[in-house]
Amino acid sequence: MKKLLIAAIALLLTHSVFAGVKIEHWVSPSGARVYFVESRVLPMLDVQVDFAAGSMFDPVGKSGLAALTRAALDLGAGKLDETAIAEQLADIGANLTGGADTDRASVALRTLSARDKREPALDILKTVLHKPLFDAAIFEREKARTIAGLKEAMTRPDSIAGKAFWAAMYPNHPYGRQATPESVGTLNRDDLVAFHARYYNAANASITLVGDLSRQEAETLAEAIASGLPKGQAAVLPAPPEAPKGGLTQLAHPASQAHVYIGLPAVERGNPDFFPLLVGNYTLGGGGFVSRLMKEVRDQRGYAYSVYSYFAPLKQTGPFQIGLQTKRSQARDAIKVARDVLEGFLKDGPSDDELAAAKANLTGSFPLRLDSNKKILDNVAVIGFYGLPLDYLDQYQARVQAVTADEIKQAFARRVRPESLITVTVAAD
Repeated sequence: MKKLLIAAIALLLTHSVFAGVKIEHWVSPSGARVYFVESRVLPMLDVQVDFAAGSMFDPVGKSGLAALTRAALDLGAGKLDETAIAEQLADIGANLTGGADTDRASVALRTLSARDKREPALDILKTVLHKPLFDAAIFEREKARTIAGLKEAMTRPDSIAGKAFWAAMYPNHPYGRQATPESVGTLNRDDLVAFHARYYNAANASITLVGDLSRQEAETLAEAIASGLPKGQAAVLPAPPEAPKGGLTQLAHPASQAHVYIGLPAVERGNPDFFPLLVGNYTLGGGGFVSRLMKEVRDQRGYAYSVYSYFAPLKQTGPFQIGLQTKRSQARDAIKVARDVLEGFLKDGPSDDELAAAKANLTGSFPLRLDSNKKILDNVAVIGFYGLPLDYLDQYQARVQAVTADEIKQAFARRVRPESLITVTVAAD
């Protein structure tokens, strides 16, 4: 019976995926953008509230403020301390998660949809969003924990390389500013309160709901979240990043393995070049063992156990990156091979067989990205936050299939310019 039940649920989930994801969208009376997918397969409700409140909005000299504000958000709110929040969520089987990245800060709730579970869970979510305490003692504890984590990260070659890579790609843009023990050390509780007041508002919010809920219930729920926030104003984006001049940054480290990052700012969310870049990158370095980088750098020469490439579109121009680890003494040779593979791909593009394999993998694996409410939530939240078309998921496979080899070559030529590539090495001879 248990196996039959699991099989039935899997069949229902698969059917719902292939039936498409119907996204409903409206703006709440309080000004928040709302995205809703009704899903009755499971008695669950997932809610995510995104704010344009990521690290790109950290004031100069206060890098780390966005992350620390989000970290302290659910550690005490209203009349509840952090222990009471955790205990009440556990009592009703709900889960509150989230975090802050480069562009956004998120608070996500997963709860059973039954009213006696849903309503108290949503009350906690609203309290956390509307009335965070930013308790002084909790702030100092989280600040100390953050500083300790940053100091530890400064000993690891991968973290050192990552920070240096972003700083080199975005020398005059907030994307390039990284939190340090010193920048976090300057923060005080008032900074968190002011950051929350500025960015955690209805005009700056995108609310996503997925699950066992009607449209009417979703409208009521979304407005209950939005109405408790200040109306506020949407975040103002900085000037777009400038194209880097290219160059090499070499950082010393005693590690036996060299870490190598190669790349540049390439593409923003919603850009028409994204699908040609996505499909082309599968052949270049995104397809694991079938990619050209893996075949040439690992299989043919044994320079690295793993080598990859990817595009990471952001609100503003996000990076293209090639990454690998290799022996210190082989770093220079590995970099040359990786760049030769890239330049060969820029010149010739994918073969017919490579293009067909890329399309088959990207379209064939796509349903697995939507086989649970949580995955649907993640995808719809991205659509909402970045303002992508509501039929983005429905059109994804067709957009992939429509890409031509010539479109890939043209998109790569526009977005990946060899003379602008940044190379960062840590622990390379």
